[in-house]
Amino acid sequence: MIKRIAIFASGNGSNFQRIAGYFAGNADVEIAVLYSNHPEAYALTRAKNLGIPAVVFDRNQLYTAADILNDLQARKIDWIVLAGFLWLVPENILTAYRDHILNIHPALLPKHGGKGMYGMRVHEAVITAGDTESGITIHLVNEYYDEGLVIFQACCPVLPGDTAEDVAHKIHELEYAHFPRVIAEQLSKNNPAGNNSLQGYHESYF
Repeated sequence: MIKRIAIFASGNGSNFQRIAGYFAGNADVEIAVLYSNHPEAYALTRAKNLGIPAVVFDRNQLYTAADILNDLQARKIDWIVLAGFLWLVPENILTAYRDHILNIHPALLPKHGGKGMYGMRVHEAVITAGDTESGITIHLVNEYYDEGLVIFQACCPVLPGDTAEDVAHKIHELEYAHFPRVIAEQLSKNNPAGNNSLQGYHESYF
């Protein structure tokens, strides 16, 4: 049975494009739709260029009405992937897709996570803290920012003299190298919704 993935993105969409490219031609996986809360997000242009349907929504459609959940279910979505999506996932979607929502965070959680911690803010915090390493965390999504079960982490060194931009470049390389592959691994487990046996933890160095 084909597994249908919905990707949520708020910005540039580079991870979205990498994921779509990774699964292109895969008869078992379909990137079925892109959702964005930002009508000017470049991710929407990427979706158009790739021929992937896109849905733009506002806060009311996500949090008050059941528009987005209804749309997900109408499209028979099996998994949700957050790729630079900055809003908290509402309870109705969390319930319907329990243990079937993945997020990537550009730091080694639990450090430098939480509301408002995204993009360059994270890398600047790493530099300010004097951390000697950073990395990515791929985790299941729950009702709190960046607190779901960790599935995978990959590390990279933060060298003396590195700027936040240098760290960002290293993090992007880790994202592109690992995120699509980890998604594929989770899909292959074929766990029914509500099963917590998705737990796994790996660590590697860039």
